[in-house]
Amino acid sequence: MSSVLLFNKPFNVLCQFTDDLGRETLADFIKNPGFYAAGRLDRDSEGLLVLTNDGQLQHQISDPKHKLPKTYWVQVEGQIDSTAIDKLCKGVVLKDGLTKPAQAQATSEPDWLWPRNPPIRERQSIPTSWLKLTITEGRNRQVRRMTAAVGFPTLRLIRTQVGPFKLDGLALGQSQLIKQTNLLK
Repeated sequence: MSSVLLFNKPFNVLCQFTDDLGRETLADFIKNPGFYAAGRLDRDSEGLLVLTNDGQLQHQISDPKHKLPKTYWVQVEGQIDSTAIDKLCKGVVLKDGLTKPAQAQATSEPDWLWPRNPPIRERQSIPTSWLKLTITEGRNRQVRRMTAAVGFPTLRLIRTQVGPFKLDGLALGQSQLIKQTNLLK
């Protein structure tokens, strides 16, 4: 039977179970044997990481050809404007080519948000703003590169959804086991 483990990954935790440098890894939080990450979330990003004990399901979740949408709440430097939102929605040219169109909207800071440790760098003279962004690709550091390309560098990045899997109230550093088959149907 396929099982999925939803994990709310804290900032500065590696998406692997071992590290030769002694940094925090999934092993510091996940005690369920036989689970592997389906996709990655950078060390400096937070939020939903999906793990599974089923290799075929892991491939379905992480393979870009399945185009599972991934939703992020992004805090950026500066006051995001409609021109930047439009560019994100049409696709942004990066060094590795044009991104697929994203769903993007300016929003306010989410009320469910936990404090980040350490806090983001803030400059008194430069405001920050939030956007909700959904992409269907998974290029290396794609969201950060997209927001920088439209003039608004990412300060904080929190993934809240991968396909049908949602963070929904899962506390920071906690996981939730979902036991069922046909999870993506």
